[in-house]
Parts: sequence; C-alpha cells; structure tokens
Amino acid sequence: MLTDAAGLERLLLAVQELSLAPDLPAVQQVVRTAARELAACDGTTFVLRDGDQCYYADEDAIEPLWKGHRFPLTACISGWAMLHRTPVVVPDIYADDRIPHDAYRPTFVQSLLMMPVRTLDPIAAIGAYWAEQHTATDQEVALLQGLANATSVALDKLRVHDQLASAVALREATHQLATTDDLTGLWNRRGFFEQARRRWPADDVAAVGFIDLDGLKVVNDTDGHSAGDALIRRLATALSTSLRETDVVARLGGDEFAVFSPGFAPDELHARLAGAVGRRASVGTASVAGVGLIAEALLEADARMYDAKRRLLTSRTA
Repeated sequence: MLTDAAGLERLLLAVQELSLAPDLPAVQQVVRTAARELAACDGTTFVLRDGDQCYYADEDAIEPLWKGHRFPLTACISGWAMLHRTPVVVPDIYADDRIPHDAYRPTFVQSLLMMPVRTLDPIAAIGAYWAEQHTATDQEVALLQGLANATSVALDKLRVHDQLASAVALREATHQLATTDDLTGLWNRRGFFEQARRRWPADDVAAVGFIDLDGLKVVNDTDGHSAGDALIRRLATALSTSLRETDVVARLGGDEFAVFSPGFAPDELHARLAGAVGRRASVGTASVAGVGLIAEALLEADARMYDAKRRLLTSRTA
C-alpha cells in the first residue's frame, strides 16, 4: 500500500501523463498502469461505455481478465457502477449478488473496486481487482476517484479534438469541392484566382493564358456529350502535363481554360501552351502588371485568343 505522499505523487504523475495523451490507446495505457499502482492491486481494467454495453478495452493483470469482450450494462459490475454513478467496493465477489459469478470463476479475482469515470454521465469505468479478499481503503478509493476525474478530462479533450479535426477536414473538403472542376479535376474559376494570388511571385513577373477548345460543339452535336467531355479531359491532361507545378491550370467552364504562370513572359507561356494544345485549341496570353490585375490580364488574353481564332478562320476561308 502506498503512503499518502507516494499515492499523491503517483496520481499527479498520472494526471500529467493523461493531459499529454494524444489518443485513446495512450489514455488506456496510463489508466491501466496508474490504477494498478495506486490501488496496489493484482489487476486493473479500463472499461468504456458503448451504448447499452460495457467494452473491456484494456487491462493490466497477473492473469487475463476480459480484454476485448463486451457485456450488457445490466450484466456486469462496471455497468452497475456507471448506471448508478457511484463507486462500488466489493470485499467478497461471491457474497455480492451484483457480481456475475460465472464470469469471475475462471479468474483470480476475489475482491474489487469499480470506479465510474464522470459522475453526471459516466462514459467509462476503472476496475481494480485483488486475488485475496480485500476491502478497498478510503485512500485507494480517493486515489482511483482522482484518476477517474483526470481520465474524464482526457477523454473529453480527445472528443473535442476529434470534433475539431472533423470540422477542419469537412471545411477543407468543402472548399476543395468549391474550387475544383468536377469533370477535369483542375481548378475552377474561383480556384484559379485564389491560387494565382497565392502563388504571386516576389519579382512581380507573371503571365496568364486563355485557351479555347476548338470544335467542341461539333463533337457534342455529332458524337454526343460524353465524347465532348472526353475531349475536354484530354485537353486538361495536355495542359497539366506540359506546365510546371508552380503554374495554375483551370477550367473556367465549357470549352474555356486559363493558366497563370509566375516567372513567365507572355511569349514564353504562349509557346509552351501552343505546343501543348497543337491544333485542338486557340491560345491568347498577356502579362500581369500586379497581383490585383489578374482578372484584367485574363480578359486581355481572352481578346488575343479570339483575334488568333478569327485570323485562323479567315486564313482557312481565304
């Protein structure tokens, strides 16, 4: 049995360890180890409430107990402690009608102390077991109560952490959906401007490109929209594979694509885009004078693209 000072010191260490526990397995490890030392017992269990069942999540004992097993709340003493929100001291398990004797006969257990975790709405329980008849002392009850209180805080912290992580993941996923083109996986119009501003270069040298896929309407009318979608995806792949990771490639909608290229002059970008799209699309480029002028530069590139398309049509009909 621990002295009062030693017991308090061990409890404070457990409280610190629980405050740093990053996940449920870490909490379980602290609880099962600390409980056995605080109660100077032959075995401990950490039991989680799972709906109307008790799940024996972990244990530290001289012989196996019930780790990994589930029992109805109404069929085990851990459930009784949680349902009644009170500690249970049992000096002789075979003299107590609340104990499922058949479940205990294969074990070493003769006496126990069961401590619910959280008084108002218990979510777990900590069990301490002795191989000989033993009545848990006031000190042992108080130390396990302190451990249970610290465990409650640790479990609540993990729950809040999980909720925050889920909220962040949901927000990121929602933002990804809002900024990505479903058909091609490229950025959409919103994503294009966000990424372009984010990747603005320190030397203020950048160019934008506007690409218009030629002949999409004819393909849609003659071969169907699935063929048109395939054509759009092929152009998206051609653009993505021919540009740098630092460039921003987006599908603005329909047959229109845009590219933001930090560090490139318009002529450099035009040459690269023309090589990527070949005769499948028309291209126009423009320089960007400032991070707040990306939209204006894209309009200029759009106008140059249409000039190039008109010149091509004129040359074909001449």
